[in-house]
Amino acid sequence: MPPRTGFLEYERRTAPRRAIGKRVNDYREVYLPLPVQTAREQAMRCMDCGVAFCHHGCPLGNLIPEWNDLVARDEWKDAIARLHATNNFPEFTGRLCPAPCEPACVLAINDDAVSIEQIEKSIIERAFEEGWVRAEPPAHRTGKRVAVIGSGPAGLAAAQQLNRAGHLVTVYEKADRIGGLLRYGIPDFKMEKWVLDRRLSLLEAEGIIFETGYAIGRDLTTDQLRQEFDAVIVAVGAERARDLDIPGRDLDGVHVAMDYLVQQNRRVAGDAREEFRPHAPPEITARGKRVVIIGGGDTGADCYGNATREQCTSLQQLYIYPQPPDQRPSGNPWPDWPLILRTYPVHEEGGSRDFGLMVTAFGGDGGTVQRVHAVRVEPRYENGERRFEPAGDNEIVIDADLVLLAIGFQGPAEDALLDALAVRRDGRGNVAVDTHFATDAPGVFAAGDAVRGASLIVWAIADGRIAARSCDRYLMGATRLP
Repeated sequence: MPPRTGFLEYERRTAPRRAIGKRVNDYREVYLPLPVQTAREQAMRCMDCGVAFCHHGCPLGNLIPEWNDLVARDEWKDAIARLHATNNFPEFTGRLCPAPCEPACVLAINDDAVSIEQIEKSIIERAFEEGWVRAEPPAHRTGKRVAVIGSGPAGLAAAQQLNRAGHLVTVYEKADRIGGLLRYGIPDFKMEKWVLDRRLSLLEAEGIIFETGYAIGRDLTTDQLRQEFDAVIVAVGAERARDLDIPGRDLDGVHVAMDYLVQQNRRVAGDAREEFRPHAPPEITARGKRVVIIGGGDTGADCYGNATREQCTSLQQLYIYPQPPDQRPSGNPWPDWPLILRTYPVHEEGGSRDFGLMVTAFGGDGGTVQRVHAVRVEPRYENGERRFEPAGDNEIVIDADLVLLAIGFQGPAEDALLDALAVRRDGRGNVAVDTHFATDAPGVFAAGDAVRGASLIVWAIADGRIAARSCDRYLMGATRLP
């Protein structure tokens, strides 16, 4: 029995990072594996709380104290069984999830939280190395057919769960490769694509059919979809990016961040320019340019790391919000998500960040952006609404050859698919669903960012699992899916 005093004996440790001078010259993952003994010691820091608030923070309800205990005991095979019981793709979340479970850890009240995400990644990678993760096709088929539209984490999770229930599942993806934003949004320095391909090979071996290059409504009509399938899962993501309606927005060199990330991921994958998706915007590259990223969060950080690796000449990231504190502010108590300054590994690699700046215009000669105009602002709250007011009279001008807008997303793209399926949208433009992720249209379910707007990978997987359970109940009258 491992001691329950590990939190007194061991300090929190996370996986080491590759040296900055090496990692900025390639697209390999930043983090190195956590040594096995270190992972065990970190698992021993778990206090096995009577009320495990890490569950409060985890949308999947991962059995964190259980697999921590198993790792501490050196019982890794049992640990992966408990991890897979709630999470279809721990190799994705172990790399990409911001780990809301960790600030909810009871130890985080007055100490450093357990390194939950690193332990999760250690478990799944050990399981793959030992050959414990194998394809598990269902023993029996129901004869029911389900179409999943979209191959991001929500769609893949729903597909695997429905396949496990014995249904015949086909996943349709409009891009040329499966994976959604896991493929073309997430940079390789966060998750190399062999990690995705490794799991996709297992899903195919389990009997899931993948169809790429399909735009539902064009290549396959919704009438054909309803004729061929007994149910549909909509997991198309939230592709409609927020934009800025300010002077100079139409200048060359001002782009939505995701257009840049998709092209960059294709370049890293070795795609030639002519192989890029149809109707792609002009080539976007940061090489040799002065780059300004507007907006923070994961998307901004992904652009930041790519621009550094492309060897831009300068790099600046602008936030409209004031700089957050380093520690939890008053009114933001444990176990809520801490509203503190987030520093990503890419911010160690060069460039700078500036807070409290609102961009007012872009300027440039010859139709090409050369300048970003901004003013200092402070947030003001009135009748529950937030607005930003100038904090001074001085305008700031920043030289720029490339501007990337990373200010969030507004829901699913505007296309005929959702209208043709007769699903209702909510006030934010997302697909409207009930508590079981069923839409108003019979036999049509939705999950992930298409429902909740741009969110976390862990929420997408959780939503996909719930939608699959609801769909299975619709098809069979009952369900045994977890």
